[in-house]
Parts: sequence; structure tokens; C-alpha cells
Amino acid sequence: MASARGPLRIEGVAAASLARRFGTPLYAYSKAALRRRWEDLQQAFQAPDFLLCYAIKANSNPAICRQLARWGAGAEVVSGGELSLALHSGFQPPRIVFSGVGKTREEMRAGLRAGILTFNVESAEELALLSRTAKALGRRAPVSIRVNPAIAAAPHPHLATARAGSKFGVPPREALRLALKAAKSTRLRFLGLHAHLGSQIFDASSYERESRLLMSLSRELKSRGVAIKTLDFGGGFGAEERGQREFPLGRVSSVLRRATGAFPGLTAIIEPGRYLTAGTGTLLTTLLYRKAVLGRRLLIVDAGMNDFLRPALYGARHMIIPASPRPGPRTPADVAGPVCESADVLGRGLRLPPMKPGDVLAVLNAGAYGFSMGSNYNSRPRPAEVLVDGRDVRIIRPRETISELLDCRR
Repeated sequence: MASARGPLRIEGVAAASLARRFGTPLYAYSKAALRRRWEDLQQAFQAPDFLLCYAIKANSNPAICRQLARWGAGAEVVSGGELSLALHSGFQPPRIVFSGVGKTREEMRAGLRAGILTFNVESAEELALLSRTAKALGRRAPVSIRVNPAIAAAPHPHLATARAGSKFGVPPREALRLALKAAKSTRLRFLGLHAHLGSQIFDASSYERESRLLMSLSRELKSRGVAIKTLDFGGGFGAEERGQREFPLGRVSSVLRRATGAFPGLTAIIEPGRYLTAGTGTLLTTLLYRKAVLGRRLLIVDAGMNDFLRPALYGARHMIIPASPRPGPRTPADVAGPVCESADVLGRGLRLPPMKPGDVLAVLNAGAYGFSMGSNYNSRPRPAEVLVDGRDVRIIRPRETISELLDCRR
């Protein structure tokens, strides 16, 4: 999708022309790149043994969600809003899993009425509330118990969800206790276990450790007469950033297929999010000003941390290249946004050619946790989003306006 040697093209369209046509900041997504990632996952984790549930939080644009639903993906949601988006986008309820540590009674009711596959329960009190909610509706609630495997696999603390002491899930022995309680309940229908290691994980051995733990717990439950119907291994598959390697999809697939092979008829669930959408998206931004700070070349652009939070929040390192490179030597430069925060730096130590105000820069692999984590900080309207399909381009979210920000009646 991108080349640092010549003008950047997103499928059949020049990135610079997208910036001129739609303005910047602008998120541009490639349908073909999304399709390739989806097919890679389908091949690695084949149905019916595996169910691929797209983690909607990665990129919640309805057009992206609708496309994945059409291709047969399930969905992983973590809020009532995401559940509504999943249903609106065409994801089938029996292919939707509901995660998250803070589900409300209203969200539980919505999931039960929709007929989702399972709730990934994360505490004893949540399990009790789900039971009471199911009783009030005259239904049985499908339940999986989220285990905290105490595996520190993610590269940054803010990306880690499986470390000891994390707010997510429960320790293995408590997970067993809750699973046995759910299996005996007349208002709950116990399905299986769930774990999630975090995000941006490139080490296949972490998934080996996770699968060994889940299989050990499953065997213990089986020995106590409790059948396991689903095992949810979460997601967290790493997507390439500057200086990182490709995720070992084949090896992880082999690890998880071996683990689930011991339970014939078991459905294994994978929750890919970033892996599907990161490489599909490019954030286009226009150079506003140049200056030198303590000998460093500093480029001020019109996209800030409110548009793309990952570098400030996670220390993420994305490739940033000119959409239309100029000739000349490449020298170090930092790219910073206009937001009134010192953390508003999109990239440091980048080797970039000479550039002038008005030139367009492209932040690559920005299709995950970009717009979905955006905000109106500094009263900045959120950017537009477009989907590129060959030479066809369509707006899938219009640019927000100042008038919309000022309208408190919305």
C-alpha cells in the first residue's frame, strides 16, 4: 500500500490527491488490505473449529464493521454501544461475545434480548448480577469465565491485560470456582473459559503458555463433570509498526489448533482487532510549520494526539513518510501536532527529505485505535474517514464541524 521511494498510493489512488480532495487530517482505509488480512486469518484459523470475532474497539467505523460482517466475521464487544453497532452492522447475535469488566444491568439485558453467544464474565459480583438479570427476563444467560493468566506479554504497561494484579479477569483458581458455580446454576448456561494477553504481542510462546493454562483448567473442569464447549484465546496479535517484525501467524495457529484438538467438538474463539485493521489505514496530515529546536528539525502538522493517540499513550512508533517525496538528503526530524500538550508528538527521529509547508505526510499502519480513540480535546473536530476500493473512494464518516461541537442539543 505504501512506498517510501515514490508517491504514496492507497490502492489505485494517490494519497496526496485524497488530501487535496477531502482535506486533512484524514483517515484513508484500503478495502483490499482489509480483505487480505481477513483471508489470512480465515486460512490460519479455519471454521467450524474456530470462530473469528472482530474486536470492534480497534476500528468502529460502521462501514468497516459491515464489510467484516458480510465476510462472515463474528464480533467481540465491550459496551452496550458496541453491541448496538455490531447488530446494526449485520453481525449475527450467535457470533457475538461480550467482554469488559464493567457491564451494566442494561447492557446485560440488551445482550440477553439479542441472543448473543456468550458473556465473558470477569468477577463474582458480575456473575451474580448476570444471574439475577437472566432470572428477571425469564432466560438463561450464556457464560464464559475470563481468566487472568498472569502472563506479562505486552510490550507496554498500557497494552497489558494479563499481568498479575490487572483489573481484567480473575485468577485461575477463582475462575474454576466461578465456572463450577455457573455450571450448577439454573439461570446460567456455562460455555467455557476466556483469556486475553493484551495487545501488540509478537511472541508465540506467550500463546503457548496461555493455551496450556486454559487446557489445564478445562481438563480439571471435565474431571468434575463440567463440559467445555468454547475456549476464547482473545486477540492481541501484533501488527507491524516501525522496527517491529511480522506476527508469527502460522506458529500461533499451530499452537492453538494443537491445544483445542484434545476436545472434539470444541469451538475456539479468536478476537482479532488491530491485526485486521492496522495495516488498512493511513492517517494523512499536512505540514504547517518548520522550526529548529536545540538543533533538531521539528515539523508541525495539523494532526494531533486527539486524532491519533497511540504515540502519546503507548509510545507507539509508526512509520511517517511524505505522500509525495521531494528530492534531497534524508535527515532526522520529529513530527509534532498542534495540540497543547508536550506529549503531542506523532514521531521522533524520523529520516525525512526536505519538506515545505503544505506538503502531506502519511502516518502508516494507522487503521487501528486511531479514530476510535479520537477526541475533541482542544475543541478540535474529528477527522473524516474514507474507504478506497481500487480507484473508487467514498466518505464513510464526514469531517466533524465546529458547529456540531457547539450544538449542545445533540
